[in-house]
Amino acid sequence: MFRIIKVLNNNSILVLSNETKREYILMGSGIGFGKMPGQQIESVKGAKVYSLVTRKKKQSALKAVNAIEPVFLEISGQIIDLAEEEFSQVNRDILLAMADHIALAAKRARENMQFPNPFTKDIQMLFSKEFQVALKGREIIQSKAGVTISEDEVGLIALHIHAGLSDEMVSETLETTRIIDKCISIIEEHFHMDVPKDSLAYARMMSHLYYMAARARKNEPLKIDMNDYIYEKYPRTGKAAELVCAYMGKEMKKEIQKEEIGFLAIHIQRILGE
Repeated sequence: MFRIIKVLNNNSILVLSNETKREYILMGSGIGFGKMPGQQIESVKGAKVYSLVTRKKKQSALKAVNAIEPVFLEISGQIIDLAEEEFSQVNRDILLAMADHIALAAKRARENMQFPNPFTKDIQMLFSKEFQVALKGREIIQSKAGVTISEDEVGLIALHIHAGLSDEMVSETLETTRIIDKCISIIEEHFHMDVPKDSLAYARMMSHLYYMAARARKNEPLKIDMNDYIYEKYPRTGKAAELVCAYMGKEMKKEIQKEEIGFLAIHIQRILGE
């Protein structure tokens, strides 16, 4: 059983669960029509339920919802639906944060303001499926809000989708992406070359760097030790991997296991061999 706190529009309402004492947004066609604040309702068949997580811990859900136009909550809900079609399960707690970002992105688009995201290509490479869902989301934004957001904004929506698939915050994933981008630069500077960005080896190395950072964050050990082999056969590649690991550890303020050096060097050597 729910008590209606606010009717957002005909298709969405803010409610309080009598059982959990938590606030939720219910979305469904016509779900808000004829409803009134304070009214008690049963679970609505076919309605999507979104638990609310605000950026500020002490901020009430009502205050957060009031700051966002209902159309952007609907858009965010539809993008989450698309993500669920692609990934089967997505944490719907991302609704408010994504809607807030989309509202700001739409405002920037209306005012012809650019929000440069230098890591868009990296995001597209690391989270290609999330990016494709976000591109479909851009079409929904255009249809419902009448604005076309930039590809840089699409990249950030992709990070919100990724947040719904992992235990990472958007800011954390963006920071990891920044670190990975610099790691690539370190490799390029070490070998005085431009790494080909369209190769399979590059895609694999990007993915490896991301999971290397994830292992460091969780203090997960790597069971493969290839350091002796690498330093003997490819000492310069081993040195490049050592520099990258040292940089990542410094930026993340985490210890990078020494075994990561050899494993990363294998990926670097694959790129050199192409």
